[in-house]
Parts: sequence; C-alpha cells; structure tokens
Amino acid sequence: MEPNRASITRPGLLPLFVHPASAWPEHFVTGGLWLVTLGVIGVFAWILGDLLYHGATALSLDFVLQPPLQAGRAGGISTVIIGTLLIVGVALGSAVPISLGTAILLAEASNAETSFGRVVRRSLDVLAGVPSIVFGLFGLALFGQFLGWSILSGGLTLACMILPVLIRSTEESVRAVPASLRHGAAALGLSPRAILCHLTLPAATPGILAGLVLSVGRALAETAALLFTAGAAIRMPTSLFDSARSLSYHIYLLAIEVPGGQERAYASAVVLVGMLLLLNGAAVLLARRFQRRLAP
Repeated sequence: MEPNRASITRPGLLPLFVHPASAWPEHFVTGGLWLVTLGVIGVFAWILGDLLYHGATALSLDFVLQPPLQAGRAGGISTVIIGTLLIVGVALGSAVPISLGTAILLAEASNAETSFGRVVRRSLDVLAGVPSIVFGLFGLALFGQFLGWSILSGGLTLACMILPVLIRSTEESVRAVPASLRHGAAALGLSPRAILCHLTLPAATPGILAGLVLSVGRALAETAALLFTAGAAIRMPTSLFDSARSLSYHIYLLAIEVPGGQERAYASAVVLVGMLLLLNGAAVLLARRFQRRLAP
C-alpha cells in the first residue's frame, strides 16, 4: 500500500509533499502583489489620462517645434525643451564622471568598514535628503556669483543634487558583481584595470543605468533649484552662459502666473512625461544589450 505523500517528512525539515490546500498563503501574497502592481499602473494611467484630457487640444507638432509667444499663452515650447536638455546635459556631464570615480573608489579601493567609507556614505545619505530649495540657494551663492543666471549655473546645481543618487546606485551595482568573476579574471592574468573596465563595469551597467534614469528624472522635474540659478528666459540660448527656462519651471509659470495658460501647462506636462518615458525605454534597451553581451 502506497504511503500518504503528505505524511512523508524528514527530521527537522518541512514535508516533502505539501498538500495543495496549504498553499493558500502563497496565493494570497501573490494576489496582493498583483493588486499593488495593478494599482501603481492604474495611478500612472490616471495621471497620464488626466494630462491628455486637459492638454490634448493644445498638443501638436507645432506646439513642440515653435518657440513660446506672449509669455507662453501662444506658440510652443521648442526653446524651453532645448534649454532643459542643455541644463540636464551640463548636469550629467559634470556628475557622471565624479560619481563613477567616487563609486569605484568606495566599492573597489575602500573597505566598507573604514572610517573614510562610512563618512562618505553618511554624507551622501544626508545630501540625498536635502530639500531642492536649499540646493537652489547654494547654487545661487556659489555658481551664481561667477556665472550669473545661466545654463551652467543651473546644470552645476543639478549635478550637486543628483550626485548622491548616482554615487550610491553605482557603488551598489559594482558591489553586486560576483567576486568569483573578478577572481577568475585575475587568475587568467588580467590586470585590475582590465578587470574593472572589461568585466566589472559592463556587468554593473544595468544598475548604473537605473540610477542614471532616476537622476535624470529628478533633474527634468526640478523647479525650485533652477528658479534661483538658470533663470526664466524663453529665447533660444546661444551659449551655456545664457539664461534658460526649464520645462518644469515653464509648466509652473503657465499654471500659476500666466492667465489662460493652464491648457498649455497640461500639454507641456505631457511632453515632459513623454521625455521621461523615452529615457526609460532607452535605458531598458541599453541594459538588455549589455546583458546579452555578458550572457554565455
């Protein structure tokens, strides 16, 4: 006679065969996770649908390609988009090299228990929680004294804001690379620099890109810090020393201070969300490309 499978156990271990009725907690947790996921998707769809509903009539190709007129009540947002891209470009060009070097130093050359590493990490955690208005005042006091209201001032201020996120995400991504890969490469005779450039950083690229996307998202949506540093000019910038209005600040002005500008504020917000979606899509494609390269 065949024994009951549900009763077969090992000493100190769970039963080898669990009755299906006892799996209901797992199904309950799985269903809860699905509900949370669908809730997040629903909130995003609700926000995007509301923006499209209020701004669809003003949204067109001419709106994206034409410069603003009458303080934004007419025309488009082409110069605002270009100014935003220039500010974010300056921020990334300044922050990425510093964050990459600092993260490699913390992850590869500094022990996690050293005083230096602890002080740097605590400082980064504090900086990540500083309000953006404080960064704006800091940028006005430091960069504004030499560069005035300009793209450079705004970009360098945003670089200070996104440095903590970039450094911490890059450090954790580098630390997540298995040590066995490094040991195997070292056993084959590769130098530490070759291991870092050809193995560690490519393997950590998906995590680095995730931190980069979060940082760019914060930079694109920033308003308070750029209010004191980048200015509010809507003309086409001719150099990095010119003042420029960011898209988030433009949305704020249209919604609050420009009579009759609410509809164009919603349309501008749709463009901003579209830029974020394109950025996320590009990051996902790059991450998959690097994963295919590393796949055996």
